[in-house]
Amino acid sequence: MKKKPKHSFLVLFAVVALLTMLGPMGLQAAEVDKEKADSDKQTPLEEKESVTKHSITLDGVRIAYTSTAGTLLLKDEEGKTQASIFYVAHIKDGVDDPANRPVTFSFNGGPGSAAVWVQLGAFGPKKILADPEGMPMPPPGRLVTNPYSVLDVTDLVFIDPVSTGYSRPASEEDGKRFHSLRGDIESVGEFIRLWTTRNRRWASPKFIAGESYGTTRTAGLALHLQRRHGLYLNGLVMISSILNWQNQEMHPGNDTAFAIHLPSYTAAAWFHGKLPPELSGDLRTTLDEVEAFAIGDYAAALIQGDWLPEAKRKEIAERVARYSGLSVDYVERTNLRIAIWRFVKELLREEGKTVGRLDTRFTGFDRDSAGERFEFDPASEAVNVGYVTMLNDHLRRDLGYETDLRYRSSAGLWRDWTWDDNENRYVNLAEDLRQAMTRNPDLRVLFTSGYYDLATPYFDTPFSVAHLGLPEELRDKVTIEYYEAGHMMYIREVDHAKFKKDVADFIRLASTPATEVED
Repeated sequence: MKKKPKHSFLVLFAVVALLTMLGPMGLQAAEVDKEKADSDKQTPLEEKESVTKHSITLDGVRIAYTSTAGTLLLKDEEGKTQASIFYVAHIKDGVDDPANRPVTFSFNGGPGSAAVWVQLGAFGPKKILADPEGMPMPPPGRLVTNPYSVLDVTDLVFIDPVSTGYSRPASEEDGKRFHSLRGDIESVGEFIRLWTTRNRRWASPKFIAGESYGTTRTAGLALHLQRRHGLYLNGLVMISSILNWQNQEMHPGNDTAFAIHLPSYTAAAWFHGKLPPELSGDLRTTLDEVEAFAIGDYAAALIQGDWLPEAKRKEIAERVARYSGLSVDYVERTNLRIAIWRFVKELLREEGKTVGRLDTRFTGFDRDSAGERFEFDPASEAVNVGYVTMLNDHLRRDLGYETDLRYRSSAGLWRDWTWDDNENRYVNLAEDLRQAMTRNPDLRVLFTSGYYDLATPYFDTPFSVAHLGLPEELRDKVTIEYYEAGHMMYIREVDHAKFKKDVADFIRLASTPATEVED
């Protein structure tokens, strides 16, 4: 992927609009941050922290823990400061031997997103209050105890990559270096090494949990930490994953992405009652049928292009319409290739509604229903309510961290992000993951995917795993779990409970306490 041009406002505007619709941003709808934070540049980077004591009761067991909100400085070999990285850590008290206590490093995606959603949505001891389906409370929101926190099985370190949250580069030039595929991996990797060293956690079982683009980062980190620092991980938690970007980028001539998205369209149509009766029963049974079609007849038809016979084209159009909830005429007019931005506008067009991209259960309203694209992602807007507001409050009132910096939940780095050696080809960190697993055969990977996610469609996960090229003896190290929610499956209460159990079981399985190993 080529670096976006800077010289034309019109080109910039078009790129930003496209990425807002298409790019897998994690939670994080790609709102571009145009503000030049002069006050940030004038503030010297420093290491500071606030340490507080807390407790939480999980499954009837009281857990005392220490929270640290602070910054660590990243320095080059000559000791020159390059960036500060903000983090929040929650560490269980009373653990005598760190070898018996796992630690999990977690972040969101973007690129350009802070860790606010995994922190206050998925794993942390506090979470944003929502109704059982994940619909938000009115602003400003409210924090409550998270009964599905994984603090009972692992310590937690939430990381804001450079330029997100309260993390900052030392200079604009430093920022450019970190705002790249490999620079980002290296900087987060250096933070993990530094935090592990200072907190004497080298003997602990170590995990990384990334969401969306955070899974791209996680795959790269697994290999980078092994090669650069000799730090071998026990497990990776991949939330709404994107490893091979070819599977998800809907560009002309890239037919694979259209086949991979079709089952997610089916799930959305199923939820909104747009499928025929024979497909409206058990969702999983319906998806099994559609997945077979997607990688079979549908993929074969797309690959044929204009060689596809007219009779076969008509048959495929009818089946795609049947599985997507759209009309045959519309499918034919899209040349059998339904892009996300078209689907979210078309599915409920007659009702004057759009459906969400991050979670198709959510609906919204545009100025009119005639347009080709929706004006905004109703799922992104809904799930964002309260997160940044409550994080700002939580950091100051609960964790005692004070700063005048603005917390950048979405730093708008897409326009400047560089992809290093991936010019004229798609980014594919699945190969990094394969190498990490073959070099470290004990590394386990848990994938979690939501059926109603269009940003990182669930079917891409088994598709990517099937194309990793792992030897047969390592394939049982990979686990895939599915949820009836979207990109952030943990916002739905019943799925959050399952998510907690899946992650906790995974961490227990992948952790081998030193006390159980013979000397």
